[in-house]
Amino acid sequence: MEALVRTIDTAIVNCDFVTLASVFSDRGTTDSWHAVGQGEQRSVAAHFVQAVVANEAFLVQALSNSTNSISVEDFMIAALNHLPATVDRAADNTLRQRLFDAKINRDDVDYVGAAQILAGMRMDDDPQSIYYLTASARTDVYVKIAECFLAEDHVVEADAAVTKAGTVAEAIPDKAAHTALLLRYKSTYVRVLDANRKFLAAAQRYHELSQSGGDLIDADDLLQLLGRAVTCAILAPNGPQRQRVLAHIVEDPRLPQLDQIDAFATHRTILQKMCRHQILPRAQLETFEASLAEHQKAIMGDGLTIMERGVVEHNMMAVSKLYRTIYMDKLAHILDLPVPKAEALAAKMITDGSLKACLDQVEGLLEFQTPEPPTQRWDRNITSLCVELNQVAEEITGFRSRQGL
Repeated sequence: MEALVRTIDTAIVNCDFVTLASVFSDRGTTDSWHAVGQGEQRSVAAHFVQAVVANEAFLVQALSNSTNSISVEDFMIAALNHLPATVDRAADNTLRQRLFDAKINRDDVDYVGAAQILAGMRMDDDPQSIYYLTASARTDVYVKIAECFLAEDHVVEADAAVTKAGTVAEAIPDKAAHTALLLRYKSTYVRVLDANRKFLAAAQRYHELSQSGGDLIDADDLLQLLGRAVTCAILAPNGPQRQRVLAHIVEDPRLPQLDQIDAFATHRTILQKMCRHQILPRAQLETFEASLAEHQKAIMGDGLTIMERGVVEHNMMAVSKLYRTIYMDKLAHILDLPVPKAEALAAKMITDGSLKACLDQVEGLLEFQTPEPPTQRWDRNITSLCVELNQVAEEITGFRSRQGL
């Protein structure tokens, strides 16, 4: 082991990457760290990590593009993944941070590799530990990991990281002093919701962010967040909750400004029509569809895209406001669907309770049940109460007569 340590120290001083590659190779030669036992390997790895962090000149050269012919980062990572329980002065965390910075600052950014390196950081909430990090510092690490995974559409890993960030962020004592960090966390969290197709929750969060950025977020970026809120609200499943979210967003005074942004040019019109329960023609949705991200264009089990499903369900509800009864072929024409698909969609919406209607398959007819107006329901309840009071009064009168009172 002493010979390996001397070889490592000399190689680091001389920036001899060839020798280091030989020491940390997997070939198991006599000059390799695999020639010693597991415990000694961990000690060699810890010594190497500390020596690397202590030699700035070596670290700068090792992380520069000029050494790509030899995979310096690979044997650094191999050493980082084979350490004892602690390394003096948390040198392994320092090296991981330097490797992370190097990976994301290159022209060919390796986001996933950077996230995986940072995910290996050891972080404790015990001030007595050498790996102690404040709640804000740990939140920052988890947010960085989630951001990197999101950049490569690794949604599951991003979700796990941002969930950890949210848990730790709750422990930040002075949240006002870390507003920028918390905004980054919220922004990453809502992007994960969006990527997971939880569009209703994403729409609400995007809209909240677009209103709460203050001076920390550029006005143009706030408009982008508003546009994404509209996108997610339109894609969200049909129902009362979506209608409330749509109604809330449509009141935003900045909404007309979206018309000046190409990606959101038709968003306001579609949003307003949805709020008014107006039918949306297919031609009006082409610009909207072109602005969607890949995960928002996914095809569902019924063969419809997410957008098509949301629009068709909306149009079904809009038709229910215009007609008392409608033949299925006419409905299919309005929805721009084959008759069997229109019938299946109507049946599904009736079953899940989102559409109050009765389907007559023999006649090929859909009969909508008009909701009872609140005032009419109130009158009916008052009448029922009065009738019941009269019955009680009559029973009391009859009882008194029978008793001779």
